Amino acid sequence: MPFHMSNNHLLEQQRVDPYCTKFCTCCRSRPAFRIKTDTHFGSIRTPVLVKSGHFLCVLEIGARKLSGLLSRRDFDTEVLHPDYLICLAGRIIQYVERSGLYDLKGRYEHMPPLEDLARVIANGWPPDSEEKEIRVQTDEAIKTLFGERYHSRSMYRHRTVFQSGKENVSFAGFVHEDAPDSGAYRGMSLIWFPVGHNDEQPASSLLTLVCGTKGLSPDKHILGRPGHVRHLQGLRRYLAATVGVSAWVKHDPTNLGQPVPKIIQEQHPQFSRVYSRYGNYIYCAVEVPKDPEKAQVVAAALLDLYAWERNWTPLKAASGEITAFRNALRKHLFPRVAKEQLVGLLRERRFVVLQGPPGTGKTRMAKQVLRDSFQEKGRSVQFHPAVTYETFVSGIMPAVSEKSLAFTVSPGWLVQAIRDAQDGEFLLHVDEINRADLSRVLGEAIYLFEPREIASGELGSVRLPQELDDGTRDLTMPQGLYVLGTMNTADRSIAILDMAVRRRFAFVDIWPDIEVVANQGIELATEAFSRLQDIFVQYSPDDALALVPGHSYFLAESEPELRNRLVFELIPLLREYLLDGRLGSCDSEIRAYIDWLEGEIANGVKG
Repeated sequence: MPFHMSNNHLLEQQRVDPYCTKFCTCCRSRPAFRIKTDTHFGSIRTPVLVKSGHFLCVLEIGARKLSGLLSRRDFDTEVLHPDYLICLAGRIIQYVERSGLYDLKGRYEHMPPLEDLARVIANGWPPDSEEKEIRVQTDEAIKTLFGERYHSRSMYRHRTVFQSGKENVSFAGFVHEDAPDSGAYRGMSLIWFPVGHNDEQPASSLLTLVCGTKGLSPDKHILGRPGHVRHLQGLRRYLAATVGVSAWVKHDPTNLGQPVPKIIQEQHPQFSRVYSRYGNYIYCAVEVPKDPEKAQVVAAALLDLYAWERNWTPLKAASGEITAFRNALRKHLFPRVAKEQLVGLLRERRFVVLQGPPGTGKTRMAKQVLRDSFQEKGRSVQFHPAVTYETFVSGIMPAVSEKSLAFTVSPGWLVQAIRDAQDGEFLLHVDEINRADLSRVLGEAIYLFEPREIASGELGSVRLPQELDDGTRDLTMPQGLYVLGTMNTADRSIAILDMAVRRRFAFVDIWPDIEVVANQGIELATEAFSRLQDIFVQYSPDDALALVPGHSYFLAESEPELRNRLVFELIPLLREYLLDGRLGSCDSEIRAYIDWLEGEIANGVKG
C-alpha cells in the first residue's frame, strides 16, 4: 500500500528536550518529529511521535510501550488507519500495518547512536520510570552502536541490570565477550551506574572503568600495561580541557585492595552505594553531566578508549571522529606548557629548569622567551663537563702579554649577569644545565638562589673567596636577574641535580607535541610520530618513557627532507637505545617500528 502525506497528515520538524518523556514545543535542544492529523486511530487521537531510545514512538492513550518497533499488537484497540502511524527502525522510516511494519523507503537523519547512548546514560534513573522501560532503552542504545559506529562483527557483550530498591545497585555497560550472561565476571569493563533523583541531586549516572569482582584475567595484559593508565590520565586531562569535567583515575588499576579515595566519594554522595560495593574495583570514574553536548563528549571518550583497548573496528562513517579523538588523547597524554605559562612561572619563581626528552624544543622555547619576553636582554651559555666554579662565578685566570705573565681575577657568567641586571631585567639562559656538576659550579653562590626572599626584597648576599676585578668580594642577587635552564632527561652522562639545587629551581616538563607535527601537513611525519609515541606510552616503564624522541625529529620543509631526518637522526637514536639496552619491554616493539619505518621510507623513495 503506497503512503501519501497530505495537508492533513503533515510531518513537521519540532524541537524537544532530549530528556523529556513527552512532546514539548517550547524546548529547543534536539530535533524530533510529530504528525498532525484529524484522523482518529481507534482510541488514539493525534498521535505524537518523539524519540525514545533509538526509535520514534507513540506517546498517547492506548500505547502499551514507549520504545522499540511498533505494530498493531502494541495498541489496546483496533488501529483503523495504520498507514498514518510512523516509527523508525535504523535509518528507515516505516509505518504500522495490521500485519506488521512496512518500509516507506524514506530517510530520516535520526539521533546518532552515540548521542542516543549518551542521553540514556545522562538520564540516570528518570523519575517514574520502570525497570523494563529503562532496560529496553539501554539495550537498544547499545545494540545500535554496532553497525553504525563499530563493525557489527566486533566481539562484545553487554549487561543491563536494573533493580529498584535502596539496597540494590543497578548498572549497565560492556564486559569481556567471554563473560557469563549474569553473575560475577572477570576482566576490564565499561560500566555506568544510574541513580534516581533525591532532594539535593537530579537523576544521573557514574560512568566508570571497572575490574570484575572475580579478578583481572583475561584482561591482565591490558590492566597491567603502563599505557592503559597513561591513556586514562590523558583522558582525564582531555575531559578537563574540552568540557570542564573532572575524572578520577587510580594510579594502579590492578590494585584491587585500594578503594576510591574518600575525597572523591565525598564529591559524589549520590553514588555512595556504588562506592561501598564496587569501590575497590573501580579505577576510573566520572559523573556524566546533564548538558547533552558535554554528556556526549564524556560518553564518547570512555567508549572509544574502551573500544581501542578491545580492538573494535570503527566503521568508515565514524573513523574520522575516532581518529581525531585518538590524536586529541595523544595531545593530552603529557602536560603541556605554553610559553605564556612559562614566562609567568619564571617571573614568579625566577629560577626555572625545562626538562624533557631530546627533540622536544626546550632550547628553542628558552630562546623564544629571551627574544620575546626579555627583548634580547640576556645571554645564552652552555654547560659541559669542563665548566667549573671559575667559569661560572669567578676565578683566577692567566693574563699573557708580550713581556710578562700575570694572573687576574676574572668574573664568570653569573657575576657578569648580576652586573647586567642592575639596570633592569636580565635573563641568563643556561643550556644543558645538568651536564656540569651544578652544586660544585655554584659553590657558595647557591645561597643567592632564594626566589621567595628575593621577591620580598630580602636580597641574599655571599662573600667570595677572593676579590673581583672591581675590588669587591660581596655578591648580591638583584631582583632583575632570572635564570632559565634546560636539561635532557635521556642523557645518562649527565650529573644528577641534588636536592639543594632542586629546592631552589622550579622544574617544568616539556614533552613531545603531536600538534606541532600534524600542523606541517606531512602524512608520513604524523603517522611515524603517532606510532612511535604509542609504543613508548603503551609499553615503556617510567624511566624509559623519558627517552621518547621529541617532535623535532619529525619536522621538515618537505617529505624528502623528512626522510633524511628519519634515516640519519631518528633511526640511529633508536638503534643506540637498543644497543644500550635501555628500552626494557619496548625493545621488540621498537625493532618492529624501525622495520616498518624503513619500509615506508623506501616506498616513498620509489614513489
